[in-house]
Amino acid sequence: MNKNHLHVTCAIIEQDSFVLAAQRTRTMAMPLKWEFPGGKIKPGETPEHCLCREIAEELAIEVAVHHGLAEVNHAYPEFTITLYPFVCTIISGTISLREHAVVIWLPREELASLDWAKADRPVLETYLQFVGQEIP
Repeated sequence: MNKNHLHVTCAIIEQDSFVLAAQRTRTMAMPLKWEFPGGKIKPGETPEHCLCREIAEELAIEVAVHHGLAEVNHAYPEFTITLYPFVCTIISGTISLREHAVVIWLPREELASLDWAKADRPVLETYLQFVGQEIP
């Protein structure tokens, strides 16, 4: 696997008709951009297992994975990323921020108003199409 090509999962966590968005901290790459939480897939790990592990590590919650969406490839100047998005719901725990500056719950129709990381924008578009929401 190319060291500059990252394989990363991301969780679109739904609760009623709200979706969780996470803001990167000032010290992270792409500071203060919004993203769907998740993380790098370890060798031999399935994307679904990675997602559950990363969400437990980052947010201290357990999620149920319901639907996988289309993979997204994006080339940043320093690296290329393949995102594996999954629609999830929380099954246990209370959110505790361990990596992000803040998380917010937004109605689906307001998600596009955030300043998303570039790789997460096509994930958002795919998700909105998946749920039948018009893209603003």
